[in-house]
Amino acid sequence: MSQITRRTFAQGALNLGLASAGVSLSAISSHAQDVYPAGRTIKIVVPFAPAGAADIVGRLMADRLANKWKVTVLVENVPGGGANIGIDRVAKGAADGTQILIIPPNITTNPFLFDKLPYNAETDIIPLSQVTSFPNLLCVRHDLPVNSVAELIAYAKANPGKLNYASSGIGTTIHLSGELFKNMTGIEMTHIPYKGSAPAVNDLLGGQVDLMFDNLPSIIAHARAGKVKPLGITTLKRSPTAPEYTPVADTVPGYSAGSWFGVGVKAGTPQPIQDLIEATVREACTEAMVKDRLASLQAETIGSSRTEIAAFIAGERSRWGKLITDLKIKGE
Repeated sequence: MSQITRRTFAQGALNLGLASAGVSLSAISSHAQDVYPAGRTIKIVVPFAPAGAADIVGRLMADRLANKWKVTVLVENVPGGGANIGIDRVAKGAADGTQILIIPPNITTNPFLFDKLPYNAETDIIPLSQVTSFPNLLCVRHDLPVNSVAELIAYAKANPGKLNYASSGIGTTIHLSGELFKNMTGIEMTHIPYKGSAPAVNDLLGGQVDLMFDNLPSIIAHARAGKVKPLGITTLKRSPTAPEYTPVADTVPGYSAGSWFGVGVKAGTPQPIQDLIEATVREACTEAMVKDRLASLQAETIGSSRTEIAAFIAGERSRWGKLITDLKIKGE
């Protein structure tokens, strides 16, 4: 069998045009099989506990990679530390593609929330593709006397300091969505952090808190059932998975927030392995079953290139970093 060098493999990957939506995975796999992933067990590292959105994305990607590569792909949940423990697991792991990280939004916010991290968020992890994104939904308790974003802002200004808002914890996208809303509208609200979204939603349903910018997958059933009052979605345009909700940005121009997940590997992973993972994930994101599964979670399928996710992360790091720094928010 002829020897395939890293140089010739990389050139072949380039010729295939990995950045295009119609990339041919079979050609890449046939060249890479002597080196990677043949004979290896691959771990998808999810930096959160099982059953959440990140875990679902991780298991979906594990299924598709195992199907396409014909190797064992396992999901390893490594929760704790605001995703820092799981991210660090990959950052300090082997640079051989045997650990693939489900990248959370925390990689853009944790450097500003924590005085010291065990890894460098900008250099230790190489993002390869954004898999999905989903917005938050601004909901208020069912008996709050407001029926629109404009009315909520007016009510808050007429009753300074009266409103409170729940979140799933300090520094989460749910918390930062509320802080961004306060910052852009000039209103005052008291933040009430919970240990997770579920208990926060329970208190919103019970009327113990006034409002919440919850992830769409976990709040939409309550909103559609009329148990809470939905006022606006946090995308700049109407969401394709929940088009009935008006964007908050229609009232607060430029307002945008939400959550997302991607895949990445430890820095130093050989380029041919990076190419293969990127191509496989992007091809998986074109499959109807992947799109349907994510849509069932009220999530949009992305399947971006490494260039696109790098630019996206840089933008997120810039805007959230400024907000966190200006407000002196510290993680727990």
